[in-house]
Amino acid sequence: MSSTAKADILARLRQRTHTSPPPERDFSVLEARQWTPAERIERFRQHLESVQGEVIRTTESELNQAILDRLSRSHVRRLLLGRNSPFQAGLAAAKSGDLELHVYDQPIETWQSELFNEIEAALTTTLGGIAETGSLILWPTPDEPRLMSLVPPMHLAVLRVDQLHDTLLQVVREQRWSQGMPTNALLISGPSKTADIEQTLVFGAHGPRELVVFLVDESGSGA
Repeated sequence: MSSTAKADILARLRQRTHTSPPPERDFSVLEARQWTPAERIERFRQHLESVQGEVIRTTESELNQAILDRLSRSHVRRLLLGRNSPFQAGLAAAKSGDLELHVYDQPIETWQSELFNEIEAALTTTLGGIAETGSLILWPTPDEPRLMSLVPPMHLAVLRVDQLHDTLLQVVREQRWSQGMPTNALLISGPSKTADIEQTLVFGAHGPRELVVFLVDESGSGA
């Protein structure tokens, strides 16, 4: 292309005064589905269990025992809790046998080998859940670092029914994410999985092999 042709093109571009307005943003396909509480719970359960996650319905008063029973079925002896975990006192009082409760209360550099080689399960809180995709929302903090949900072979998470939302957009709006987010937010939809190897879905390749969600119904109608 000659220098004259280039100059002509650039001149025409500079003379343009008309610009198209940006398209109107339409989030209607992401709006809340307005499911009933029962429909929301069932959709969440179906989606999570379709990828080998597990949902255990329970009540506030039965939560500690439900956690201990599930750990017992998997013969877990070393459970990791976050610093200032709301479950520590109740589990410590209710546990029996040789279950050890460990607390994530030191820098990873001082106990990395123990975390990766000895801890069998970790129990975390959640910020909420998404019924549309069967996802958990975790916002890691110094008390519950993200490695708790990424390293141990089993991840146990407590989700309360009143924190279960229809869609991600609903969560973002109601919890006002635009006003401040952590440096790392996690959306967890089942155990760790990959299909990179021969396009075959493999679970537990890069993280927890099991995800167990304790769905706590404050109304006392857990089953």
